[in-house]
Amino acid sequence: MFIQTEATPNPATLKFLPGRPVLESGTLDLRSAEDAAKSPLAERLFEIKGVDGVFYGSDFITVSKADGEWPQLKPAILGAIMEHFMSGAPLLKEGEGGAADDEFFEESDAEVVTTIKDLLETRVRPAVANDGGDITFKGFKEGIVYLHMKGACSGCPSSTATLRHGIQNLLKHYVPEVVEVRPV
Repeated sequence: MFIQTEATPNPATLKFLPGRPVLESGTLDLRSAEDAAKSPLAERLFEIKGVDGVFYGSDFITVSKADGEWPQLKPAILGAIMEHFMSGAPLLKEGEGGAADDEFFEESDAEVVTTIKDLLETRVRPAVANDGGDITFKGFKEGIVYLHMKGACSGCPSSTATLRHGIQNLLKHYVPEVVEVRPV
């Protein structure tokens, strides 16, 4: 098994591509050892000193570090990922899955929200996934779109610029009702 790695815009996060599907649908952001109890692989990764976040996408895993250097952390992370996939163990424990995110918006804004979600799904999420993260719609109120940034995007130094200049400008261009985009 050969696992590729890619840098992300977030220097504290590295993207691992195992060359096979990781998560069948959606994404899963595990930010603590308690969250990691949902996944045998995440539990192993959190045992590595310095690891403080694991994110699963459809075909990638991003790992975030609190401290340490990638040249020292990367071999242990690669080993844990390889051992997990070679063992055939499930990614998630029985009955565990991504938690459904609660959304909020007025019923009268349903058409606007549908357009916002479509733009996020077709134009934004593929680019964000390419950088090892995900972005999901959380709500819309009084012209403000609330988004949840996950994986490499969470805590990324450039995430504010991405929200303000990229996503906000895109949404304002196509959806005149949008006045601002904020992270949750």
